[in-house]
Amino acid sequence: MNDISIPPAEFSAAVPAGFKPVPLGPAGSFMDLTGPLYGRIEGESLLLGFRVEPRHCNPIGICHGGMLATFADMMLGVGCSFQAKLGRFLPTVNLTVDFLGAAALGAWIEGRVEVLRTTRNLVFGQTQASADGAPAVRASGILKIGSTAAGNGFDFRRYLS
Repeated sequence: MNDISIPPAEFSAAVPAGFKPVPLGPAGSFMDLTGPLYGRIEGESLLLGFRVEPRHCNPIGICHGGMLATFADMMLGVGCSFQAKLGRFLPTVNLTVDFLGAAALGAWIEGRVEVLRTTRNLVFGQTQASADGAPAVRASGILKIGSTAAGNGFDFRRYLS
């Protein structure tokens, strides 16, 4: 599946059962243009995923490492806020990314977050995402706990329930 001319509409229809669109920014914002991202609540965890579309790919038809790093960064911020029940925006202070394998055009990328530690001002977390079940990327990060005013709209239960 290396034809990067396949229309995005064909990819959006192939979202796994239980995943719903997750709005991550106003229309036209970086977060909006990067997606679409989908989420599903599983116990106390928020799973995030996306289907690799042609616009996410490098010239050889696999998901660009920058897209995987962006996804890992979004997973850490959104997932840590959700799992730690903060309901706040968590700007990234540090992000370390390891690429574990390629993600082909059309692959379903899915990951979850583990909160390692929360302090008064910071959250330490890690994430791993797979491409069609095979490890693709892992990341660890340190996130600043933002103000509640900046966190308006970060209660993802209302979108995914």
